[in-house]
Amino acid sequence: MLEAHSAARPSDTSGFQRMFVPGHLTVGVFFPIEAFQRDQPTMRDQERLAMRAEELGYAALWTRDVPLRDPNFGDLGQIYDPWVWLGWIAAQTREIALATGSIVLPIRHPLHTAKAAASVDRLSGGRFVMGVASGDRPVEFPAFGVPTDERDVLFRESFAVIRKVLDEEFPTLRSRFGHMLGNVDLVPKPMGRLPILVTGSSRQSPEWIAEHSDGWITYPRSLERQAELAARWRDTTADVAPGVFKPFAQSLYVDLHANPDHPPQSIHLGFRGGRKVLLDFLVALRAIGVHHVILNLKYGARSAGEVLEEIGLEVLPQLND
Repeated sequence: MLEAHSAARPSDTSGFQRMFVPGHLTVGVFFPIEAFQRDQPTMRDQERLAMRAEELGYAALWTRDVPLRDPNFGDLGQIYDPWVWLGWIAAQTREIALATGSIVLPIRHPLHTAKAAASVDRLSGGRFVMGVASGDRPVEFPAFGVPTDERDVLFRESFAVIRKVLDEEFPTLRSRFGHMLGNVDLVPKPMGRLPILVTGSSRQSPEWIAEHSDGWITYPRSLERQAELAARWRDTTADVAPGVFKPFAQSLYVDLHANPDHPPQSIHLGFRGGRKVLLDFLVALRAIGVHHVILNLKYGARSAGEVLEEIGLEVLPQLND
């Protein structure tokens, strides 16, 4: 019989431990590991780059949930279905964490989401960390027949179903998604208590996120503003879950200049600059309480593989000293 995990801790899983350590900062990278124009990447050589990221010491490989193409939005992510892609990448790697940034809960049935998440976690040896969100692409909701103005409630209710069926054997639950009366179970269960992180506000209060999630993923801001949010997150989690480590993560677009000393220049949700600027910025983020940074290389002028290599060889070792 598969064990229930309600008493286990997400921080015990190998994926969580690879990504999050109190007082430290780790670095992950979004798929596609590619610089590309417009919204659609080539997806060439991603498997090799994923394996190289693992060798270089990156903490996580991040996959996005973009079911439909909206050319106006500007980025299709890795194109492939996130669950199929994660299964493929899990087979190419051995230790690096696998994460979603993020699964859009309101447009998916929670039982399907839970089964897919537990399957990836099992097949990867406990390396999966699931980021979830309420969704921000307006075209998706009518396409899936989901009322846009209900996505906050759908998010909360879906989250609750997923948590319950992953944590309990033969659960009893009633929701708008269906009923389980203790005579049927969802399998497989994850290897431990699956870490679930909330992205952005997902139209929820900070208190709800701090209480129900295992960590928070947010967006790049000025150091001063991010420091305020990180401090508020620590205070809120201390109030609702005293003594529990709930990490603070953020994304960051980077266009790494070939000149290591090149000064920073602002780009969309990030900056262009040399590796010394990047290292200084990451150190500053660590000091204000950021635990993980997810790099997005879409806007790079150089080959993403070259940038991945330079950051892995020249930045990560100094960051982890």
